[in-house]
Amino acid sequence: MDETDRDILRCLRENARTPVAAIAKRLDLARSTVQSRLERLESSGAIEGYTVRVSSAVRARPIRASALLEIEPRKLVAVMARLRQIDSIESVHTTSGRIDLLVTIAARTTEELDKALDTIGEIDGVTDSESLIHLTTKLDRR
Repeated sequence: MDETDRDILRCLRENARTPVAAIAKRLDLARSTVQSRLERLESSGAIEGYTVRVSSAVRARPIRASALLEIEPRKLVAVMARLRQIDSIESVHTTSGRIDLLVTIAARTTEELDKALDTIGEIDGVTDSESLIHLTTKLDRR
């Protein structure tokens, strides 16, 4: 992947529906060049798909939070099995440092969020947790 590929990806991150001709014009490239690079990025897996970002005002689960979890040694597999069962969990990331997992939660109400956080805290193997409720998104480059 070179700088031209990264420029094409930046254009698509801003708006995945940008026509190939518009990307070509913006980057001062031939339309066929952009098209062939897009096809290569798709076939190589660099582009996994195109999606729609829904505004927080119309999301089914508009309340977001992150939970920072510390896990007992050798309990990660069991903890992950339980986390997979919680419908309001959107993603789980391993991290470096003091925290073992970063869990993203989406809920319809604060009560639903509270229940999810309680459920997470009760999982055998979770030794400590800290929750951070997302207030306003200032930047989102997804």
